[in-house]
Amino acid sequence: MVALDRLVDVLGSLGTHLACAPRGRDAELRGVALHDPAENTPAAAGDVLLGLGTPSVAAAARLVSSTAASAVVLHGRPPLDERVIAAAKKSGAAVLLVDPSVPWGQLANVTQTLVNGGTRTGDLFGLADVIAGVVGGPVTIEDQQSRVLAYSYRQEDVDPVRVQTILGRRVPEEARRALDEFGVFTHLASSDEPIFVPKLTPQLGNRLVAAVRAGRELLGSVWVEVTGPVDAARSAALVDGARTAALHLLRSRASTDLERQAEADLVIRLLEHPESADVVRLGLPSADLRVIAVQAHAGEGEHGAAVLAFQRATAGFGWSRPGRSALFGNVLYTVIPAADDAAGWVRSLVRELPAEATVLAGIGGPAEATQLPTSRQEADECLALSTGTPVVYDDAWARVLLHRLAAVAEAGRLPTRGPISNILRYDAEYGTQYATTLRAWLAAQGDVRAAAKELNVHPNTLRYRMQKMSEVTPLPLDDPDQRLAMAIALQITLHNSR
Repeated sequence: MVALDRLVDVLGSLGTHLACAPRGRDAELRGVALHDPAENTPAAAGDVLLGLGTPSVAAAARLVSSTAASAVVLHGRPPLDERVIAAAKKSGAAVLLVDPSVPWGQLANVTQTLVNGGTRTGDLFGLADVIAGVVGGPVTIEDQQSRVLAYSYRQEDVDPVRVQTILGRRVPEEARRALDEFGVFTHLASSDEPIFVPKLTPQLGNRLVAAVRAGRELLGSVWVEVTGPVDAARSAALVDGARTAALHLLRSRASTDLERQAEADLVIRLLEHPESADVVRLGLPSADLRVIAVQAHAGEGEHGAAVLAFQRATAGFGWSRPGRSALFGNVLYTVIPAADDAAGWVRSLVRELPAEATVLAGIGGPAEATQLPTSRQEADECLALSTGTPVVYDDAWARVLLHRLAAVAEAGRLPTRGPISNILRYDAEYGTQYATTLRAWLAAQGDVRAAAKELNVHPNTLRYRMQKMSEVTPLPLDDPDQRLAMAIALQITLHNSR
């Protein structure tokens, strides 16, 4: 079962438009039906009816008028014909228009995956209850990172680790280390056979564990707290339960992947063509937003950590998450309300990634929805300055400006003649330090003592250097524009020489 609103979000990436919804966007969809004019098979309430065989507006109106389905999908472009709108008001069916270039087969596949294949959390909780009843012990179903996906209803008389696991939604780190040292995770990576884990610590009791696998891919694991080794029948029951859990997780992932793609398409459109994007469909305000750019690296894989970061950032489609994300190349872009703690969001993302991952992040300035390309550029430039701690444009705009000017200099667009060029050539030829001296003098606004202290030299030494500089090249120090230009040129040149 899925809400109409969610179906619209997912099908939006295929060029689908919700033309009308007499019963609102919260209508629940439970099945998918195909219209066959030859058989005239009726659709049931709660169905999404794919309107094949409706070559005309009159045929579409007849179909919509007579159906019991909650939603009808038609090939066509908005606006919706008034006759079809009247038919929809009569039957109560929502009408979705999809671009005629999208094949019905693709529409059917996406719709069936979402409506019929989406796993509800309750399904896994129900499965955990079944496994607990058959194997005999409290159950948790966990993903590859030992995060709890579901647990059985009865959890009385469990050990402290089980309590912490359920309350914290993941296995405590100390317990995970003990399990790792025992070889549990190595076993799960290579075997489908359950493994009995004896009491490893005072807080961690006996466990029977089985891998949840799809082919060779490890999706997670099922854990049963037991009093001791179990017989073959109970072990076999756990294996069967793990196989069922794999089906649930695969269906859930298929549904989630569709949602992630729909979200990513909308975010990329918002960052590149905001004038044609619909920020409301992303559940974001139209003002006071900012863009976060994140790069994650781990090991030798080029994009593995970036993909994992995208998965973590988009975990839980719906509007409980503060941001909306897209993976573009190896950069994760997230649009987030400016009022939220963007740096805190990055830190929480880092905690979800492997400890060996290196994460760099840049945070653009606040912007209206139509100005998000500018915030994205600022985020990219802050990302280029990041060495680990998130760089926020609001605090780092001066560094961003100098970085831009440095890029201009590297492109050969900085003047190659003038007082600064003359001083740099003199320093290179004679080993003097006139460039750093002039930079300190300009930064101190002509205060000799302050500049000398910065350079750790005597004030008379600095005065002597300034006098000798004026013999090397004319220094128009009385002109404020010239002083500003020289300060910028020195900052850029010395920055590029590092």
